[in-house]
Amino acid sequence: MFNFSPRRSTAIVNVMIAIVITLTVNFSYLIAMIVDERENNEQQQQREQVERRKPKCSGILHISRDGYGYLISQSSFSPEYPDSVRTDSMYVRPQTIRFYNLQQRDTLHCTLNPPRNGSNPSISEVLMQNGIEISAPVIYDRPKRSHEMAVQLLYYFGLSFLLLTIMTIRFDVHNFSFRRYMLRCTAVVVATLLLYFVAPFTDWRTGKLMIILQHPPRMLLDWMVVLKCTVVLVVAVLYGRIYGQLLEQQKILLENEHLRTENLQTRYNMLLGQISPHFFFNSLNSLSMLVREKNEDKALAYIDQLSYTFRYIIQNGQNTTTSLEEEMEFARAYGELFKVRYADKLFFDIDIDPKYNSWSLPALTLQPLIGNAVKHNTITRKQPLHVSIRTEGATLVVTNRKAPKLEPEPSTGIGLKNLRSRWQLITGCDIEIINSDTEFTVRLPLQRPTLS
Repeated sequence: MFNFSPRRSTAIVNVMIAIVITLTVNFSYLIAMIVDERENNEQQQQREQVERRKPKCSGILHISRDGYGYLISQSSFSPEYPDSVRTDSMYVRPQTIRFYNLQQRDTLHCTLNPPRNGSNPSISEVLMQNGIEISAPVIYDRPKRSHEMAVQLLYYFGLSFLLLTIMTIRFDVHNFSFRRYMLRCTAVVVATLLLYFVAPFTDWRTGKLMIILQHPPRMLLDWMVVLKCTVVLVVAVLYGRIYGQLLEQQKILLENEHLRTENLQTRYNMLLGQISPHFFFNSLNSLSMLVREKNEDKALAYIDQLSYTFRYIIQNGQNTTTSLEEEMEFARAYGELFKVRYADKLFFDIDIDPKYNSWSLPALTLQPLIGNAVKHNTITRKQPLHVSIRTEGATLVVTNRKAPKLEPEPSTGIGLKNLRSRWQLITGCDIEIINSDTEFTVRLPLQRPTLS
């Protein structure tokens, strides 16, 4: 129904992932809430017993410009509390304010630590904030007002989408590399560091929405913002790596498909070139000559060889490999067709080690080599053509002397190119072509038979 381009599809995926990251970093305190609800009952009872022994008070929080706070008491103390804690103000450390995310003029109910060296008592733990019981989520930097939440959501969505886009934009199967991936990782790290300084947060001293750059120089490091930006950065880098691996797999699939298509095209060209009208008519002329000479035995043998040759070509045009023994049977039959035409002028010197008969090679390998040797060389009684087919270890070697014709036949060069392409495709190995002034040699590495 919808037909999206690859770039648009990637952008849509980036938007969806950016939304997930944004919701995760801004509502992660919900996870802590779940953990808090699962707290062991026995541990909770022990904790309550310890806290019950501490003095408690209620009051309104006042935060000074230097970050320290004082709780102005609004409740009377129980008679069992010592006189040292009976005071109208309690000290609140900056760490406590940041930990509980306390705001100016919050109404708190808390436990107290005993005073030291005649100073005022300090807050130990906040039990209630503005009439709401304190739980695990307060340690997270959650905005108090909807517009603050909207600004933070917008910022982290923009940051996430930007980093994801840097990791994926203009990245496809043709230009992906690990080096480029590392450059993009460096780019997202730099972008995160720069955008950190414009990250929004709620100042715990004033309750106002600010950015990091508005912090005093000694307070530019906000650990909650650092944590959120780090989460966004790590997810973007990991996603970029996954995206790159998918591209690598896609590249391999495309290459395999290309090779498969090339193989089919090669087979098609091979069949067209091998069962050519030229060869077909020459074969019929040779057969006609034998019939006119009333040489019935040779004519029948020629028909058998011709039938076998065409049958082998057609059948193996659909196969990738064949055994060396079958390929040599074809080579002998194919050579006999030429020997009828070039009687006593064309010879095949075959020396094959029997232990390699079961080894394999791409089907129809010898046909273009024999055909080219006959096609491009002078063949006379004074200059007979010898084609040598032998094994040297696990290598099949085909050699013929070079005696170019005075009027060479036109050549496209497709035969050897197709042969080399098929060997690389099917075996993964290359063939060696040695074209000297006096001799033409092709070395073909045989493949060890697979165990069934």
